Amino acid sequence: MKKSKLMVIICAFILLGGMPSLDKSQAAEPYNLGVALGLTGTGALYCKDGLDAIKLAVGEINAQGGFLKKHPIEIFSRDTQTKPDVAVRETKDLILRDKVRTVLGTYSSACAVAIKPVCQEYKVLHIPAISNSESITKDNFSPYTYQVVPNSYMQAKAVVLGVAELAKKKGWKEYVTIASDYEWGRSTQENTVALLKEFAPEVKLKKEFWPALGETQFTSYITAIMAQKPDFVIGSIASKDNVAWMQQAKAYGFFDKIPYPGSLISVSELIIEAKTLTRGLVGLCRAPFFAHLDVPMMADFVKNFRAKYDRYPSDWAVMEYDAVYILKQGIEKAGSIDTEKVREALKGAKVNTCRGQLFFRTIDNQLSCSSYIGVVADDPKYPFPIYHDLVEVKGPDSWRPESEILADRAKEKK
Repeated sequence: MKKSKLMVIICAFILLGGMPSLDKSQAAEPYNLGVALGLTGTGALYCKDGLDAIKLAVGEINAQGGFLKKHPIEIFSRDTQTKPDVAVRETKDLILRDKVRTVLGTYSSACAVAIKPVCQEYKVLHIPAISNSESITKDNFSPYTYQVVPNSYMQAKAVVLGVAELAKKKGWKEYVTIASDYEWGRSTQENTVALLKEFAPEVKLKKEFWPALGETQFTSYITAIMAQKPDFVIGSIASKDNVAWMQQAKAYGFFDKIPYPGSLISVSELIIEAKTLTRGLVGLCRAPFFAHLDVPMMADFVKNFRAKYDRYPSDWAVMEYDAVYILKQGIEKAGSIDTEKVREALKGAKVNTCRGQLFFRTIDNQLSCSSYIGVVADDPKYPFPIYHDLVEVKGPDSWRPESEILADRAKEKK
């Protein structure tokens, strides 16, 4: 009799919700999302937009109940200070203390390369949506790292295809490079030089210049380059460094005297330097919103970003926003937030992004995203210049052949 009463009490307790079921417990489990960005230092210019876009995407998904409509997302962000050692320390803290399942970021390819093995060791997904050195996905491959930005080889090839044509038309024979002396600058410059040898062997590299990351005074570089009298210059400088470089070079009349084709001029620079940026420059960017306003996801993103932050989104905002929604699609395909299932679901997956439907290449988890080249020009639709005569170089037309990747990996094993 006593047993019978006890069972009735237990059953009533369960029915009233006193002992939650496994499904309800799982439904309440949050998804801890790590963000490692250079919120201070030279990367701050790009990273603020990136973090704001992540917050926007997370807010939209949480309004629908979170991932799989039952896992609310919680953001845990850290400042890498654009320093690899700090990035490693903060990433470990995100993983061990905050129990994040994915790390988004980072600014500085050197930081991305540094935290990649950390994420692999702890079996955490890694989406470095701003960093784009090819080394991130090509060298020491990690199955936990997925790249959603055109890498440094892809961007270099896009530039070289255009520069090679210009060199033929204009009779250019010699050029100079200026690149920030760290992972991204080195990777981009080296790929550009190698590809120019392939596509325009008659054009010779005259001299290389390597300002340190975080450089603010470019006068000595400007005068030294002008003294070389090259036919053109290719630059690989980004963020605050790029703003300082371009403003100081313009003051010297640099762009009026020497062609400067295909160097990074992202939407951030278009907006910040709206009054001073030289019109007619041929620039390169990674994810300009104005290139894909015909894609409903991009149109909605731009509208919502502007409504929330009262400004237009940069390339960096577009790519971080895409990163969150790509993660969402991976989770939905896996039917689970389990990291092993999600990374397998993303392998070779087709995903919808603000830049259209793209796919991950299985050999390196590189997204088939495009690079964009155009002429800086004013446009009545915007209070800043955009790119006219925009050329979109598709990912599969610009990424490194798989045979070369396999050959490089074979060398790594020796």
